[in-house]
Amino acid sequence: MNKTSFIFLANGFEEIEALTTVDVLRRAEMPVVMVSISDSLEVVGAHGIIVKADKLFDEVDYNDVEWLILPGGMPGASRLSEFLPLNELLVSHYSGGGKLAAICAAPSVVLSPLGLLDGKNATCYPSFEDHMGKAHLTSRPVVIDGKIITACGPSAAMQFSLAIVSMTKGDDEAYDIASGMLLYPQHHQFYF
Repeated sequence: MNKTSFIFLANGFEEIEALTTVDVLRRAEMPVVMVSISDSLEVVGAHGIIVKADKLFDEVDYNDVEWLILPGGMPGASRLSEFLPLNELLVSHYSGGGKLAAICAAPSVVLSPLGLLDGKNATCYPSFEDHMGKAHLTSRPVVIDGKIITACGPSAAMQFSLAIVSMTKGDDEAYDIASGMLLYPQHHQFYF
C-alpha cells in the first residue's frame, strides 16, 4: 500500500501549484490529502478561489508519510512559515529520512529559515532568491537534491508534480501520466 502525501494549504496559497500537484498525484494513484492549517476546511487561494481541504492539521496522523508538500503564493507561504506545528513536522519528517517538496515562495519562506536547504541545490520564485540562505541557487525550474524538490513558480507546477511522481513511482509512471495529459506527445523530456 502506498504511503500518503500531504499538501498544506493556508489562506493565500497559489491555486495552480496546489491543485496541479493534487491532480497529478491522484492521476498517479498516489494518496494525497489536502490539509488546512487554519480552523476551517475552506481555504481561500491567492486569487480568490475557495478550496475545501480534506482535513484540518490536527485531524491528521503523520506517522506513515510519503511527501510533505508546500505550495507557494502570498501570503499563503508566510502563513505556512508562521505555523509552528508544521515547522516541527517538516524538520522531524526530513531528519527521519522523509521527503519534502516546495514551490514558488515556499522554499525561501518556509524551508530555508528552518535550515532544510543549507548546502542543497534549490530554486524558488525569483524575487525571493535573497532569502534562500545557504542554499545553492540554480536557474532550473525544478530542482531535485536528495529528498527535497524545489520549483520556481506556477509555470513549473506540472514539472514539479511530475518530479514527485518520478521520485516515488519512477520515470516510466511520470512519463505515462504526462503523456496522458498530452504534455509529451512526441518526446520524453523532463526539466528536472
